[in-house]
Amino acid sequence: MSLPVIGMGTFGSDRYDAKTVAKAVEEALDVGYRLFDCASVYGNEDMIGEVFARAFDRGVKRDEIYVMSKVWNDSHGKVRESCVKTLRDLRLEYLDVYFMHWPFPNTHAVGCGGESRNKQSRPFFVDEFMSAWRQMEELKREGYVKEIAMSNMTEAKLKAVLPLCQEKPFALESELHPTFAQSKLRKMCEENGIVNIGYCPLGSPNRPERDRTPQDVADTSIKPVLDIASARGISPVQVCIAWAVNNGVIPIPFSSKRRNLESNLSAASIKLSEEEIEILDGADRGNRLIKGQVFLWEGSNDWRDLWDEDGRLATWKKSAQGWQKVDIKGENI
Repeated sequence: MSLPVIGMGTFGSDRYDAKTVAKAVEEALDVGYRLFDCASVYGNEDMIGEVFARAFDRGVKRDEIYVMSKVWNDSHGKVRESCVKTLRDLRLEYLDVYFMHWPFPNTHAVGCGGESRNKQSRPFFVDEFMSAWRQMEELKREGYVKEIAMSNMTEAKLKAVLPLCQEKPFALESELHPTFAQSKLRKMCEENGIVNIGYCPLGSPNRPERDRTPQDVADTSIKPVLDIASARGISPVQVCIAWAVNNGVIPIPFSSKRRNLESNLSAASIKLSEEEIEILDGADRGNRLIKGQVFLWEGSNDWRDLWDEDGRLATWKKSAQGWQKVDIKGENI
């Protein structure tokens, strides 16, 4: 089965309970979706598994759907155990793709605010990451998963780990939408044969409150998107989805409403002109919406420390005051 050009995310954004998300998955199957992006931390895989089981009973073949899931940060030391639980919950014998959800073992409380911090959180370390990735590689060799993948990586992190991988990632799942296009990261993936999968393809209007800041921009309300939507007689949401597909990105929007699911699915077949793509590409303003500040460690400055915004992989050392960023000579920065 070839990878569908659009899928459905199953993160309820702290707004939808597991029952609602599972019902949406059932609707999505009915209207034609065949790619589903799940994760253990979403807390709904068991109910989604019931939906898959009913679909199989109705005659849907396992190889007709593409199911992805992710190992959560608290299971980097027990990846197989996490995968086995996901398979049991989803009622599947294998996963098509299994992701490392975040590149570090940091966790946060369910439903926490943006200022929440876990004292056990720490920076990204290549050796720690590769220890978990080796377990991912073993999962693929043992047949639990067809492909393994990464998520929420940066160019600097990818550059550090790709040469060490025995099995390179099949895909990278990243925040991708017109005002946060991450063109350099996407190009790096393309050059390495890595599929780009985009979460928050609509600019995530229903993202958790902890990720909202006053400077955020809603993609569906910016002039380039509105102008193209008006000229074509389609919705701003459809423009954003078409932008992703036309740029070789697989978007995974979520909706709980059937009419939106149908509209999103149909947007994948919209062919934008070169001029329209150029206009939308020009809307990029580094508008990261999922900042991840709840994963920060003691000694970090702000959420930018998670994302290597200067293009370099920072070095950190532990001190009595927490983690401190150091230069190559070990001096504090």
